[in-house]
Amino acid sequence: MNPEILKLARALDVEPARLAYLAEVDQSDVRRFREQVTTTLFDANRVVLERMALASRLLPAPVLARIAEKVFGPLLCARIAGLVDVSRGIDVAKRLSPRFLASVAAELDPRRATAIITRIPLPTVLAVARELAAREDWITLGRFIGHLPDDTVRRSIGLLDSAGLLYTAYVLDDKTRVDHVLSLLPRDQLPKLVRAAAIDESLWDPAVDLLAHLKEARRAAVRPLLDELPAELRRRVQATIK
Repeated sequence: MNPEILKLARALDVEPARLAYLAEVDQSDVRRFREQVTTTLFDANRVVLERMALASRLLPAPVLARIAEKVFGPLLCARIAGLVDVSRGIDVAKRLSPRFLASVAAELDPRRATAIITRIPLPTVLAVARELAAREDWITLGRFIGHLPDDTVRRSIGLLDSAGLLYTAYVLDDKTRVDHVLSLLPRDQLPKLVRAAAIDESLWDPAVDLLAHLKEARRAAVRPLLDELPAELRRRVQATIK
């Protein structure tokens, strides 16, 4: 299914099949609508959230972290994350469990908390990435890649198998980064991804989409593999890389 429909369904908390009628709409228009929905959701009750963020300064970070996990929950924490001081947000985030942080990440609009996200210690980020991969939450992984330093991206996506990497690239928010992200991985990674798609039809759409967003120099590595692909996948790949 169209990756933008998948992400919109996540934002609206509905099954993607309910939005299948949007398949004929340009992806860029669906994306703009999704961003409008996200903005509306995050700006709802903003005054109350700002007061909560201000009040959180009165609590020691260990106490606040405990309250966040036991009382606030992931959704409320995600709404507040972009409103707290950066240093305060980092201090609290370091004290939260990877499982809880993964749940917060799934609810968070990373555009609103980039300053915090980029400063969270690498071991914490990797622990969250492992948790998200275990949940097969490729949408959340894809949303955060554009907001992390290169070394953190390389280490994080290095935790994924070929299927996980293809699915994550498929729902990446900023598709202009696909080629750059792939450049962070070993040279043999692209052939591995194509061969993985060859034996799993569910990976065909993500694989073709990946190739569509690569630069010509990187696409050239795929041409020697064409004879290994099933006929229909070979046709689609040839049409993409020409």
